[in-house]
Amino acid sequence: MHPPLHPPPPPGPVSIVIKALNEQAHIEACLSSALRALQGIGGEVVLADSCSSDATVALARRYPVRIVQLAHASERCCGIGAQLGYEHARGSLVYLMDGDMELQEGFLQAAASVLAQNPQLAAVGGQVLERNLAHLEYRARNDKPMAQRRSAAVDRLDGGGLYRRAAIESVAYLSDRNLHSYEEYELGLRLRRAGWGLWRLPIDAVSHEGHRTAALALLWRRWRSGYAWGAGELLRACWGDRLRWLEVWRLREMRLYLGLLAMWLLLGAWLLASWPHPLPALAAAALSACAVLLLTSWRKRSLTRGLYAVLAWHVNAAGLLRGLLRKRRSPSRPIASRMIQDAPSCAPSGVASCAPSWPAPPGRPNEPQPSHVLV
Repeated sequence: MHPPLHPPPPPGPVSIVIKALNEQAHIEACLSSALRALQGIGGEVVLADSCSSDATVALARRYPVRIVQLAHASERCCGIGAQLGYEHARGSLVYLMDGDMELQEGFLQAAASVLAQNPQLAAVGGQVLERNLAHLEYRARNDKPMAQRRSAAVDRLDGGGLYRRAAIESVAYLSDRNLHSYEEYELGLRLRRAGWGLWRLPIDAVSHEGHRTAALALLWRRWRSGYAWGAGELLRACWGDRLRWLEVWRLREMRLYLGLLAMWLLLGAWLLASWPHPLPALAAAALSACAVLLLTSWRKRSLTRGLYAVLAWHVNAAGLLRGLLRKRRSPSRPIASRMIQDAPSCAPSGVASCAPSWPAPPGRPNEPQPSHVLV
């Protein structure tokens, strides 16, 4: 399958859903890029805020966008932010992005063209251009082989994508509110099981700023925020579904984390069995750790990057166990939220203008129809 890129008739209205938490440094550039991208297409921008404690919402109110916010900060996670925005979106196409991203002009038109001409596709994504190359993690993401930057079918759309509302409705909900990470993979898994395809184009979709937090501090932050629990939460989401478990097992990092947990268990058993003479077991563990570190550093051509990778594996392996034990809520249950801004009275000059709303999509006839921003 080779989806075409030449433009068909203009697509229907697009909803750009932006999930944000404390993004005051980037939110204005993000919103401006989203509004520019809608010019000539028609649509709206929905900001889904996860109870930011900085000026993110105050800055966003200057723009003609809908702003919705979680009612309970304790529910923060990656999966709930996207679903919150989707519940308040009205477009026949929905584009997902983060508050520290900037949408590249022309991508929405290209992605919508591919969707219009390929009805079997649920979503189309593009490349994520990492700007923060000083950070170990984002530099590693940017160093992916050029073979992965071609037009191809994929199993998920990390970093966002343009989704067909009909496809999302066929699988009940957009993102699982229980997931602190892996929400794009879990969505792709449900869509592919329902017979839909996902496609990634070789063109830039967004630029991404990312965290400026130091590498080790970022690992600690991801544990505290629950991001590191995502692998275990994904396994829990697939509980009782053998086929989904087999799909998840194919993830290389999932096998790695489970392997690390098994290694910890064996080491603990060895230490207990050798007590009160644990030195042989400790020496063997230390030698194994050094060998893994050296091999990883050689593969990554950097001792620093190798050390960070090994530490991240162990943090995520511990997070897998934590996430596996976390209680789930129904992912299709509506999210408690509050509307902060719906129909703004003005817009930044030269960016967008206010206009009447379009009707609510089928399936929600009893829901109030707020005003929408059409560009």
